[in-house]
Order: sequence, then C-alpha cells, then structure tokens
Amino acid sequence: MPSNRASSTHLVLIPSFDPGEKVDETVRGAREQWNPVWVVVDGSTDGSAERLLKMAEADAGLRVIVLPENRGKGAAILAGLDEAARLGFTHALTMDSDGQHPAALIGTFMETSMSAPGAMILGRPKFDASAPQLRVQGRRISNAWANLETLWMGIGDSLYGFRVYPIAPLAALMRTQTWMRRFDFDPEAVVRLCWRGVRPINLDAPVRYFTPEEGGVSHFRYGRDNALLTWMHARLFLGFVLRLPMLVARRLTGR
Repeated sequence: MPSNRASSTHLVLIPSFDPGEKVDETVRGAREQWNPVWVVVDGSTDGSAERLLKMAEADAGLRVIVLPENRGKGAAILAGLDEAARLGFTHALTMDSDGQHPAALIGTFMETSMSAPGAMILGRPKFDASAPQLRVQGRRISNAWANLETLWMGIGDSLYGFRVYPIAPLAALMRTQTWMRRFDFDPEAVVRLCWRGVRPINLDAPVRYFTPEEGGVSHFRYGRDNALLTWMHARLFLGFVLRLPMLVARRLTGR
C-alpha cells in the first residue's frame, strides 16, 4: 500500500540505469515508506522506464523522469535535484534502484534530517555474508582518504549512497565543476560538502548484494571505477591541501 505520509520538503530520489526487475520492488518498497518518490531513469534500455511510467500512471506519489541517454549517477541525481528545487523541495534521500538499500529506514533517515536540516544524513553500511569481500575491503581505502581529506569530520562511509542531502548546497556545488557525474558522485559529494561546512550525521543501515540468480545487477567495473576513484582522490587531496588552513581553523573554533 503506497504511503500517505506526504512531505512538501523531503522526497526520495532514485537514479536508475538498467536495473532489471529489481527496480520495481525497490520503488514499491520506497512508496510504502514515503511520498513522494521520484525515479530518474538514466537512459535505460532494459524496459524499466516503460514499467515505471506505467506504475506512475496509477500512483500520484510516484514521478518518473526519463533522460534520453545515459549520463551517469551524479548527472541523474542533479537532474532530479534541479527539478525538486524548482518545486520547493529542500532535501532528497538518495537510494540505489537495485534493491541493495533498506527502504524500511527511509522514515528514520527523513526524521533525522528534519531535526537537523543543515546536516547530511549518511548511511553507514552493515554488511552481511552476501557482500563481496574485495569490495568491502577496497572501500576502506576510499573511506580513509575521505576522512583525511576532511580532517576527520566524521564520514562513516564515503561510498554508501543511502543518504539525505540538503538540496541547495549540493546542487550549487555540482554546478561549480564538471566532476561528480558518475561513480565518483557519492564520495566526492560528501567530501566537498564537508568542506562547505555541511555536518555529517551517520546512521547504521544494512546493505544486501543480490546474485544474478536473485535478479542482482551491478554496473561496477573494478578497473574502470577504481581508476576513477583514484583520480578523484588525487584531485580531492590537492583541494584538501589548499583548504587545510581553513579546515584547521574551523576545527579549532568548532564551527
């Protein structure tokens, strides 16, 4: 049953690219918890756009935005943020379309955001046996870099995309540069928002990896995406060095 818990300030935003049938379950789960839910279809060619548009016809709390070509996760989120801001929304909870993120916690994350509207609410993943150990261990490297680059402001996990962002600072940030458009979106967004004084609040959240037999779809490519993350952290570290006096002063003054 779709949620009657409607908000004029906080929405769920789901970027989606060729997710297979898992997206149907993801969207239904999100709608059971929140209203409105938006899906940005990022140039999918797997038939999911047509199914989602049909779902939206029967559900006023669901909106589907279809981009004509694949632009990347960050670009899809920015398209949603711009439209959300135009309609007066102030915060967006982002979650993946492949069923890995816990829809049942949407309400908890939204309530935390409403009590601290200037902060970003970051999911801190709790892995089960389904998680590939290579990815679990590899993300520790990205987390270490992100915490160094923010002078340990408190990023629990730099890569987990189940988060609530204040829309205005994130959209303004993304318009200042051309990065953060693909897999580099999640870690770069959280680091750069920390630099702008947006405080992170971490909440534990489970994550589940599905096998192909269970309908799981992964677009992560170890070589390509790890190279992208390496280049991203090289840029961020240079930015960290340039901002170090400001970050130290902020830490000393508690601002």
